Amino acid sequence: MFGTMAMVGATGAVGRIMLQLLEERPMMAKTYRFLASARSAGSKLTFKGHEYTVELLEPSVFKGIDLVIASTPDEVAAEFLPHAVAAGCKVIDESGFFRMHPDVALVIPEINPQDALNAKGIISSPNCSTTQMVMALKPLHDAARVKRVIVSTYQAVSGAGLSGTDDLIEGTRANLAGTHYEQKAFKSPIAFNAIPQIGGFKEHGYTSEEMKMVYETRKILGDQSIQVSATCVRIPVANCHSETVLVETERPVSVDEAKKLFAAFPGMKVVDEEIQGGYPMPNTCTGSDLVFVGRIRKDLTNPNGLMFWCVSDNLRKGAATNAVQIAELLAKHHKGASNTP
Repeated sequence: MFGTMAMVGATGAVGRIMLQLLEERPMMAKTYRFLASARSAGSKLTFKGHEYTVELLEPSVFKGIDLVIASTPDEVAAEFLPHAVAAGCKVIDESGFFRMHPDVALVIPEINPQDALNAKGIISSPNCSTTQMVMALKPLHDAARVKRVIVSTYQAVSGAGLSGTDDLIEGTRANLAGTHYEQKAFKSPIAFNAIPQIGGFKEHGYTSEEMKMVYETRKILGDQSIQVSATCVRIPVANCHSETVLVETERPVSVDEAKKLFAAFPGMKVVDEEIQGGYPMPNTCTGSDLVFVGRIRKDLTNPNGLMFWCVSDNLRKGAATNAVQIAELLAKHHKGASNTP
């Protein structure tokens, strides 16, 4: 158990779920603090039956804190989290800013917990679309070594924050009423639409979201030889990202073997029946911390290929739950003097 644990960004879409998850779990620290920008500083929140005043996020606020868990935009993380490290804090960061830094651990606890335990300073939680895919790849990689992955994502609007959800709900209402709605999160209407761009365009015509899946997959699995090609699409679904994944392994993996590997891996559930509704869908997976797989079948073009469908709640395992699981892991192994003065 830590002496003092602080949370940054408790009022955001992911932060609210993180707060709920921390509330449901046993105490990880003797005392808790909640930090936010000037817009939310001074507001009140209730946690484990006690009322807390949200403190202003500033460089000097981290003194005496042992563990920081942060859900903030990249620019906020870049500005403030190095001050937390300088103050002696362990930091779990939900933003994308530090993920590919060579001295920062990128962690999914079911896959590489030791990286978190050995980390100094910042521990990053991966991108939501990467997390669910790599959870599914890990048992295949251990059994037959993954060589190549082709993935297409169908990503929910909640991945763009509360404004993304507003764009879907209010945009749908406006579309049905024949009125105009001014988009907040998306440059194109998301209602009754699909947007094949998430993030800005980068090298070779791929977007930043697509390249995250390339680089983060290799870093988490510790194998730079894995080839990943991704297409990321925003669709008019409120919550849960879905993915079609084609995997080429070093040796053939049968459908039965894949089902057994998926089912045995912690945090995963197989839903795979050849009947109407016998597969994972966003409206049946939302609110769960699991990664669901279904539609498992052999690739008809490659004897070493396997295809499957993957669904997970992007705000939970794709974000809040993974960060809280890292915190649980650190709290369980925490030893030594507290950073509290």
